[in-house]
Amino acid sequence: MNGTLSGVGVGPGDPELMTFLAWRVIGAADVVAFIGADGRPSRAQSTAAAAIRAQSVLLPIDMPMRADPDAGQAAYDLAATRITRHLQEGRNVAFLCEGDPLLYGSFIYLMARLQDRFTVEVVPGLPSFAACAAVLRQPLGRRSESFGIVPGTLPDDALRARLAVLDSVAIIKAGRHASRIAAVLDGLGMLERAMVVEEVSTERQALRPLTTVPGDLPYFATIIIPAGDPA
Repeated sequence: MNGTLSGVGVGPGDPELMTFLAWRVIGAADVVAFIGADGRPSRAQSTAAAAIRAQSVLLPIDMPMRADPDAGQAAYDLAATRITRHLQEGRNVAFLCEGDPLLYGSFIYLMARLQDRFTVEVVPGLPSFAACAAVLRQPLGRRSESFGIVPGTLPDDALRARLAVLDSVAIIKAGRHASRIAAVLDGLGMLERAMVVEEVSTERQALRPLTTVPGDLPYFATIIIPAGDPA
């Protein structure tokens, strides 16, 4: 019999924010796979380290974090091939995902390649924007307010159009686009409400207003823009 592939969300970084289900699935897995982008250590692996059995096979997946779509597709194809070998030999594979597996995650593309041939399960995880709102003590939505997740990589016009129709927002993938995003927010009258949360739930966590950011943001940074005061 073939093994089962589980996409396991491990949350934003603090192991205590992992679910009981995530711990159980990881602990029972024969193979634990994770992304090591461009050779860097895996944040998801570090988060889940205590749940991984010593007997489990570790399967690092190299994933280039570049804009070239062909490089990404080739990496997903190779990853799917490597995981397929284990599944065909009856091993259960837990693929570790930062945050939630189905929210801007690499697992989405592996699932698309493998779910027609193997049993695939998804273990949801706490997304970083929820942890950011918690440390800021800012609601993401009240009553009829709207909330949205917006990639900071969008062009200015698209970014402006999405932000303009939302009451509260989490902007992800801000990184080197921080100054441009700040200019768009300023034009919409939203800049003064924008807060940056870096490395949420880890010992490196830092909070600061976007207005104090002089240039780029680190990769693990989220901009939270809460709604205005309730009427």
